[in-house]
Amino acid sequence: MGSWLEGKTLAKKIKEKVKNDVALYLKQKKEVPGLAAILVGENRASKIYLRTKERNCERLGIHSEILCFPKDIEASLLKAKIEELNSREDVDSILVQLPLPSLFNAPEIIASIHPEKDVDGVHPFNLGNLMMNQEGLKPCTPLGIIELLKSREIPIAGKRVVIIGRSRLVGKPLAAMVTNENGTVTICHSKTENLPQVSSEADILVGAIGRGAFITPEFVKPGAVVVDVGMNNLTDKSKVEQMFGQDEKRLKDLREKGYTLIGDVHPQVIDKAEFLTPVPGGVGPLTVAMLMKNTLEAFKQRRNLA
Repeated sequence: MGSWLEGKTLAKKIKEKVKNDVALYLKQKKEVPGLAAILVGENRASKIYLRTKERNCERLGIHSEILCFPKDIEASLLKAKIEELNSREDVDSILVQLPLPSLFNAPEIIASIHPEKDVDGVHPFNLGNLMMNQEGLKPCTPLGIIELLKSREIPIAGKRVVIIGRSRLVGKPLAAMVTNENGTVTICHSKTENLPQVSSEADILVGAIGRGAFITPEFVKPGAVVVDVGMNNLTDKSKVEQMFGQDEKRLKDLREKGYTLIGDVHPQVIDKAEFLTPVPGGVGPLTVAMLMKNTLEAFKQRRNLA
């Protein structure tokens, strides 16, 4: 049986460093980093994510504000608000919480954020820098995955890395980061033929497809490192018991919340892998920690601070 590759300890360490640096800049410069988040519509999960980010900012001494807009706001008005945030000196980083309502062209909205304030690292300019292995803000989840692997001295260079999922937020930027670390990358998706066979060749397997327990043991090479990016709600009691047995915490979640969280990787993979990130407590905490770190980095870059 493998070991859990949890991210909470590393996330705490990263945030503690950010907190100390923010306190230092407040003392020296009388300024703190500022994060502005935009929420369009009433997506419940998005609201929860933003509250988590807001609480983290408060704990670390970062100024934050959440701007909420109705789902039918005109794109021109939304872009005008982003342009206003671009011009504000007290706002160092801007994020648009995704997904946006379907009537919006998300890439067009993201492109209206100034690259130096693009805290999610998904502006075309920043993604271009990533592809060229240049300095710049990078997407938080892939950045957290790389930091987690490095923190446990899990080698990337020369290793076969398979990523199941090709999203702009995770799959594609992670592939670029792995390549920059001299790993050999295969990106898989819904059109990939013989997916279990391809993924079972991976030394490091990343699940980011958005389908609960999709990656079963047959996808995994014995002794592989498996990183689970998925975050899915499991609401069926029989399936909860099938996946987790009589795990009291999972059953309590189901009773009290109506669901328990499950990743894209089947829990039984822990019996075959060397490491598996848990859900929750794996990649999720690192995504938030990297958002805080990126906010600090944007603050420093805009002021030419070392």
